[in-house]
Amino acid sequence: MLDRLHKNTRLQLTLGLVMGVLFGVLLQKGGLTHYDVVLGQLLFRDWTVVKIMLSAIIVGSVGILVLKQFDLARLHPKPASLGGSAIGGLIFGVGLATLGYCPGTVTGAMGQGSYDALTGGFFGILLGAGLFAHFYPMLDKHILNRGRIKPKTFPEWLGVAPWKLVLALVLVLGLLLWLIQSFAP
Repeated sequence: MLDRLHKNTRLQLTLGLVMGVLFGVLLQKGGLTHYDVVLGQLLFRDWTVVKIMLSAIIVGSVGILVLKQFDLARLHPKPASLGGSAIGGLIFGVGLATLGYCPGTVTGAMGQGSYDALTGGFFGILLGAGLFAHFYPMLDKHILNRGRIKPKTFPEWLGVAPWKLVLALVLVLGLLLWLIQSFAP
């Protein structure tokens, strides 16, 4: 099944579009496409973003584990670097600090017609992508490959069975969700 999907570019693009639209709809329904929700999280007044992210990590971890068990998914970790993470974090941080949205939420906000996202977000994405593309040769040569990290999954890094890590993650993040729901403003 995966081999057929891998060979069918049109189906991959269609699935990517459908999943992207679904992701945007879910972000909008969860309230993450509203500037006040994102700003409230940054000010520790609104915990919607953290609750949705923790829930997504739990569901995604369990889902990937189950799909992998039934041989319906294969993991292909990519090599990373501290330099690349620093540049990515800088670009992400500038966008978040400037506009109050992350790349996913700004795209969802554009889809719902928010004017701040349509103007600042659209042009910010174009400007950021353009600047990165322009400076890529220099960044690739001097920064992006610094501090290389081998492509491994977390269970491989920690030397534990994947189900043990997922179980621990579900328990810890579930407890954290309960604490946030019970005690956060």
